[in-house]
Amino acid sequence: MLEDLGPEGSPRLDAGSLERLVPDELRADDVTGAEALRIGLERYEFAARHACPGRLLDIACGVGYGTRLLADRAAELGSALGVDLAQEAIDYATRRYGDERVSFRCADGMGFTDPEGFDTVVSIETIEHLAHPRGFVERIASLVRAGGVLVASVPTTPSVDANPHHLQDFNEGSFRRLFEGRGLSELANFAQDQPYSLVATLARSEVRLQEVRRNLPLYYLRHPRSLLRRLGATLRYGFKNRYLTIAWRREG
Repeated sequence: MLEDLGPEGSPRLDAGSLERLVPDELRADDVTGAEALRIGLERYEFAARHACPGRLLDIACGVGYGTRLLADRAAELGSALGVDLAQEAIDYATRRYGDERVSFRCADGMGFTDPEGFDTVVSIETIEHLAHPRGFVERIASLVRAGGVLVASVPTTPSVDANPHHLQDFNEGSFRRLFEGRGLSELANFAQDQPYSLVATLARSEVRLQEVRRNLPLYYLRHPRSLLRRLGATLRYGFKNRYLTIAWRREG
């Protein structure tokens, strides 16, 4: 998302957005952003441990810090390509993280194609944003070469109620079912917990929390199943967001 123009007329990223992390621009008081970056980097570290030598695709790469991490950690990669729909994010990623091994391209992940395919495809915290997640999963699975690896992650506790950018709620079972019947076998998984402050969230006490959905009681009145999911998750896990990242191998 474009916020305004910088001093030289270049687009400025909205680094305080609930959905946009720019590591170089995190404020010292941005506790939520720092925690989101920490667990995001952990997911990319997990992906790097399971990456295959050859071509790598990071789809919905944001500003590119994860694509850079993958290229740095997985030394046997031939090249890494980051793809994102936001041109301003791609411009930033190219300036900050691009080099002869790491490149970035502006494209819609739902329609992105590549005739050569990739040995590793990574998509971190993307699927929950999509109206048609099955179509996206079919697309990214088709990009993985035989014997290659696909890594993806989602929140597995409710998020649609609080985060207006999210369109889907998943649990561990419904997330795994998206990938069934696509010639993939699960290699490894990585679960994460992220405690949150209910008071800080409701009070929107940080800049990044300003985008939390307003008037939640009215939302729950209109979406009672969402309230039940939230209550169930809170009773089971407490005030924590939970996430699951899975690596699958494409059958040869």
